[in-house]
Amino acid sequence: QDQLSRRGEALMSEEGIAEFKQPTLTKYERESSPYYSTARLWDDGVIKLEDTRNALALGIAASLNAPIPEMKMGVVRM
Repeated sequence: QDQLSRRGEALMSEEGIAEFKQPTLTKYERESSPYYSTARLWDDGVIKLEDTRNALALGIAASLNAPIPEMKMGVVRM
């Protein structure tokens, strides 16, 4: 609206603003789903809430089956 005003053009109506925003809102709604990211293998999957304890226990048990090597790196900054 500010750009249109600076250029001296007619401002968008409320309907025009809603129509302009709709594709972005639709995309955000679709891509904010946890299934969207897990389908693209951006994570290790989605588990049911009641399976959380079992998944954590399995991961911890698996990590304890291998020796933990001594860390040989300096300071890590992120």
